[in-house]
Amino acid sequence: MTLRREGPRRYLSASQEDTERFGELVAPLLADGDVLVLTGGLGVGKTHFTKGVARGLGDAHPVTSPTFALMAVHDGGRIPLFHFDLYRLEHAYELEDTGIFDVLGYEGACLLEWGEQFQDELTDEFLGVVIAHTGESTRTISLEAHGGRAEELAEAIDAAVGAAAGA
Repeated sequence: MTLRREGPRRYLSASQEDTERFGELVAPLLADGDVLVLTGGLGVGKTHFTKGVARGLGDAHPVTSPTFALMAVHDGGRIPLFHFDLYRLEHAYELEDTGIFDVLGYEGACLLEWGEQFQDELTDEFLGVVIAHTGESTRTISLEAHGGRAEELAEAIDAAVGAAAGA
């Protein structure tokens, strides 16, 4: 594993496998009601991160981006994982049709790809996971906490990644 902590809440991933491993490290820390907003351009690794989270929760089913379905439920693990891809939505009123308000902040953990465009309509309590390319295969992953639970989660993730990377 070449995943390493570059500073508080900032990590360097050298591969898709590192990004998935990061998700695996996050999974045991997630609780019902946690919301993660995954931000980054096309192809940075948001779905790979989600694959790692699902695997870390104990769900062995394949994970793909629900671009056209808008939501995928992975309920074979410790807690349900609701994976939303809001890329195709243009207006906040379209959120009603996704089923997001039925689960957001209540049941399982919600991972929202492209959720940053609707932050004001969704929730005040979330952890932003910002993924950005820094090279052909490298990327940075940064955490931005919004709210008390998100702050606790960010601290726990930072410790877990530091321990796993030997930092």
